[in-house]
Amino acid sequence: MKTSMSEGNNGSFDLSIREDHDGYDVLRKCPAPLGFQKVKSYELQSSKGGGDYGVTMTQQQRTALAAKKRTKAMSLAIKPGQQIMMNAFMMYMSGKNLNIFSISITSMAILSPIKSIFTLEKTFASLGGDDASNLQMPKLVFIALNLVWLAVGLYKMSTMRLLPTTSADWTGSVVWKEMMETSSIPPESWVASQF
Repeated sequence: MKTSMSEGNNGSFDLSIREDHDGYDVLRKCPAPLGFQKVKSYELQSSKGGGDYGVTMTQQQRTALAAKKRTKAMSLAIKPGQQIMMNAFMMYMSGKNLNIFSISITSMAILSPIKSIFTLEKTFASLGGDDASNLQMPKLVFIALNLVWLAVGLYKMSTMRLLPTTSADWTGSVVWKEMMETSSIPPESWVASQF
């Protein structure tokens, strides 16, 4: 193995094996690793001018690829559903008292679905391409499960009395009737009951 240090590249090593190197014949006799022949044939076809690695897909291969993409999209879509039960159990175990553990779990249960909904396109970006219309149902499932997860977090907040859900929470905004005048004379019913 030769190492070459050029003036422009300090510390670069040339690790490619050539015919004049010592171990070239030994490596040629070793069997190729799994999948190496396919990669080599793709490289040969692409060097001859094929666009997509020079590979043309049959209709059966396209159908299989589309089915794999749909399966992957649905597995991405139901991933929030797998986290709902875990977070619901953690929120149940944290109790109704206000402490740092219950607040952190509840805030995670509220912020995570919101962040997931806003990064929807980024989540499904790897599955896009020409058949992006097939991703509508997985995206809807993804949004629905995130909304359920958000609802579980909001319910936990209401049980901890962090959401204004009772009438006592709104007493500060109640407009009280101001008395126009007051009297020191007791009402007649009170005078009659005294005598």
